[in-house]
Amino acid sequence: MVAKFITVEGTEGVGKTTNINFIKSWLRQNEIKFVATREPGGTPLAEEIRDLLLKPRDELVVSSAELLLMFAGRAQHLNKVILPALQADTWVLCDRFTDATYAYQGFGRQMSSELIVQLENIVQGDIRPDLTLLLDIPVEIGLERANDRGDPDRFEQEQQDFFNRVRAGYLSLANENSDRYVVIDASQELQGVQTDIALALDTFYKSLGHE
Repeated sequence: MVAKFITVEGTEGVGKTTNINFIKSWLRQNEIKFVATREPGGTPLAEEIRDLLLKPRDELVVSSAELLLMFAGRAQHLNKVILPALQADTWVLCDRFTDATYAYQGFGRQMSSELIVQLENIVQGDIRPDLTLLLDIPVEIGLERANDRGDPDRFEQEQQDFFNRVRAGYLSLANENSDRYVVIDASQELQGVQTDIALALDTFYKSLGHE
């Protein structure tokens, strides 16, 4: 069986951690060998870059520096974790990937999508996720949930308008890439969210020729 690359996307407070744990259980139940990882991060170097990106600071981080740091971490992550796993017939489950860059830096920071495309091609070549689950929730609900978790990171300190643009970006990406995207209503009760996730995973798995 050819290994597949699954990503989970969403704005703040959508419940990615809880639902990624549910996806891990689904993969185990189907006896699928996998690695779970995250972005930014995934390797010791990329985790250091994550810390640089998320740490609140007095110095304004210019958008181009933020974007380049994202792709620097992604290059390390891709070559040290994702590609070796896929080449070893191991599925990859990743908490965010390049779609997050389009949503946060492209739509949120209003950076050029052409620049992101160029960096994506340089760093990734033709590597793209096979399935992307977008956990979607109204921004105000997500931010309320995120604020309950404790001290906000540098991104979580952004204004609501920023996150409205990010959410709109994700929904635009989902519309443009409907062949691999499944949008999950994350505002419903957890059981409903996970029922929808399981349906999406089952449908994807069957499309690969499995019963």
